[in-house]
Amino acid sequence: MDAGVAAEAGHPPALVLLAAGAAAALAALQGQAAPALAGVLGLPLLAPLDPLAPDAALAALAAGPPGLAALAAGPPGLVPLPRDPGLPLADGRHWAAALGAWRQPVLVLLAAEQLDTGLPAALTALLQQRQVPCLGLVQWGGSWRPEQRRLEGLPWLGWLSAPASDEQAAALASACAARWAVLERQRLA
Repeated sequence: MDAGVAAEAGHPPALVLLAAGAAAALAALQGQAAPALAGVLGLPLLAPLDPLAPDAALAALAAGPPGLAALAAGPPGLVPLPRDPGLPLADGRHWAAALGAWRQPVLVLLAAEQLDTGLPAALTALLQQRQVPCLGLVQWGGSWRPEQRRLEGLPWLGWLSAPASDEQAAALASACAARWAVLERQRLA
């Protein structure tokens, strides 16, 4: 994904990085993977969103407040959401609903051990139901089984491990750029 081209095309100032699960596991996963993922995508890694105030946090992203002002006019960034997007908030809503209402693009991060559950399909279905623009799913760690991922019919982009090989990074960056172009065409349609 070329940040300069993204900014000129009017992209949102950030791509929200989602993960699912218990708070401690989610924080550990994002803490390990977010810097590597941002590096592969050539995006700055931004401070996490406020997990308890979705509308205020997403409005701030859209407006480019102090701290994000440069990003609003320049390259997009990767911003983690430190909360499972399907967990209910105090008002009964959840982050997935807010992300869909704001049409905020997301990237979903899943740990290799989560692939033995229904979580990838459930999270994808939740995002589709709420009309959240989803760039796709990225596996963190483990062994990449592309045949199995294709059979699942989910929008898998690839995988990363620590450290990521040049081939692994290039394949993921290319898949993300291609999918970003699709999302942008959908946004402009």
